[in-house]
Amino acid sequence: MGYSSISDDITQALLPHLNNAQMKQLISVLDRVFTNYDIRPRDTGAALSLGPTNPELMESFLSAKRLEGCSENTLRYYKAVLSRMINTTSKHVTHMRTEDLRQYLSDYELHSHCSKANIDNIRRILSSFFSWLEDEDYILKSPIRRIKKIRSTRTVKDTYSDESLEKMRDGAKTLRDLAIIDLLASTGMRVGELVKLDVADVDFERRECVVLGKGNKERPVYFDARTKIHLRNYIASRTDSSPALFVSLCKPYRRLRISGVESRLRKLGKELGMDRVHPHKFRRTLATRAIDKGMPIEQVQRLLGHAKIDTTLTYAMVDQSNVRSSHRRYIA
Repeated sequence: MGYSSISDDITQALLPHLNNAQMKQLISVLDRVFTNYDIRPRDTGAALSLGPTNPELMESFLSAKRLEGCSENTLRYYKAVLSRMINTTSKHVTHMRTEDLRQYLSDYELHSHCSKANIDNIRRILSSFFSWLEDEDYILKSPIRRIKKIRSTRTVKDTYSDESLEKMRDGAKTLRDLAIIDLLASTGMRVGELVKLDVADVDFERRECVVLGKGNKERPVYFDARTKIHLRNYIASRTDSSPALFVSLCKPYRRLRISGVESRLRKLGKELGMDRVHPHKFRRTLATRAIDKGMPIEQVQRLLGHAKIDTTLTYAMVDQSNVRSSHRRYIA
C-alpha cells in the first residue's frame, strides 16, 4: 500500500469532520510528509475496513433514487451501469479520480462500439452517483465534474405526416386500435402512461385525463373531439368489467401492456407498408407540430411532462419548410 492509498483512507475517514478548506490543507500536509517515507503494510492479509463497500454504496444510492421517485426500469438501468463500472475497476469508488473515470469511459466506448449518446448517458449516471457520494460526505468532490457533456451527432428523427395518421386510422381493424391511435396522436402521452389509464381517469366533458408520468408525477393531458368520439365508441362496445381503459381483445380481458401496444402498432405498420411505426413517434410528432404552429416551448414542456426544457427541444424537430418561411419573413 503506497502513501497515496493511506492518504486517501485518512481523508475519507475525516471527511465528515472537516470543512473543505481544512480538508484541502490536510491533503496538502499528508502529501508533503508522506513523500519522505517508504511505507509498507504491516499485514497484507488484514485489510482495514473504513466504510461501506462499493456494492453497499451503490445500493444506498439506488435506494435514494427510488425514494426520489425513479421508476424500477430506470433503477435497473442505473444498477447495470454502476455494476459494470464497479466490476471493471479495482479501486474503491471513494478513491477514484477524474482520470480513472475518463479512462473507463474511453475504454468502454472503444470495446463496446456504442454511440456517443450512449456514452453520455453513462456519464450522466456516473455523475449522479458521484454527486450523491459528495452530498452524503463520502467524498470531498465529485471526480466526474471535469468530464464535460459528450457531444454526439444529432440525427433528425422523422414524424408522422397527416397522410400517415389518416392511413393508420383507416387501417385500424378494431375500435380499440383506433382509439389508441387517436389518443396517442392528440395527447402526446408516453405509452407507459397510456397503459396505466383507467376508464375513470378520463373526463369526457373537459376532454382531458390525468396520467401518471415519470417520477410518479401526475399531469393533465388533453384530447380532441375525434378522440372523444372514438374512445366512447370503444368503451361502449366492451362487455368486460375491467377498470383499465385499454384491455386485450380476448378473455380474460387483461389490461393492455406496453409490449401489446408496441406489437399491435408494429403489425399495423407492416400491413400498411409503413416503416417504423411505434408509440413514441406520436409523441415526437405532437411536439414538433406544436412548436411549428407557435406554441410556447414552456407549454410544450408541460404538455409532455418533461423535467428539463432541453429534453423537449430534442423531441421537437422543427420542420425545415417552416424555418425557410420564417427566414424569408424575418431576415431575407
